Amino acid sequence: MRASGVKTLALMLATVAAAAPTMAAAAQSQTTTGATGSPSDPSASNPSASNPVTTGPAQPAAAAAARSELVRSPAPVPADDRLKVFLAGSIDMGGTQDWQAQLARELADEGVVLLNPRREDWNPAWKPVAEEPEFRRQVEWELTALQRADVIAMYLAPGSQAPVSLLELGLHAGSGKVLLACPDGFWRKGNVDIVAQRYGIPRYDSLPALAQAVRERLAELRRARAR
Repeated sequence: MRASGVKTLALMLATVAAAAPTMAAAAQSQTTTGATGSPSDPSASNPSASNPVTTGPAQPAAAAAARSELVRSPAPVPADDRLKVFLAGSIDMGGTQDWQAQLARELADEGVVLLNPRREDWNPAWKPVAEEPEFRRQVEWELTALQRADVIAMYLAPGSQAPVSLLELGLHAGSGKVLLACPDGFWRKGNVDIVAQRYGIPRYDSLPALAQAVRERLAELRRARAR
């Protein structure tokens, strides 16, 4: 290699060596600035890259999950694994007090599905025969909901007759799912008490007592699932 070439190469190496500290400092400065959220940080120019978009006040997940869902006939019965409570008992074509609404309020924080057969759009003109489409729809909904329920909370109100509820009590007396309140004054309280004794159905004197029993049963079912 000629002497002039050697000198040129040496000069280039010296220039690179002199510039190296400055380049390293610049790189370090860029890295540090990026970490603090400067425009070199993608999340600074696009906040959604690191933070979820919220459309309203955040709510604790546990609180949201704890609310019960009320499903009225003829809406589809949810097929998920949430515990389900069927609100069985006196309706008498809408002539009985809406105790289902009261019980639903009592269980609103249980995080379960409350299956309510009381229809807001019930038409008394519908004939109670199998050929009546809406009547059949109601009966089939109740049969499905009863089958899928984990708990059947049955309230037979004083002064009511509730023949369909008596039929449902007979169908599920041996299921172990029924919790029963049949206060004095119900039309066939003697029959109900005897059936309940025969099949070991727990009985309660009032609607509030029934609500508390449902809470306790749900707690037992949750513990059993957790095992």
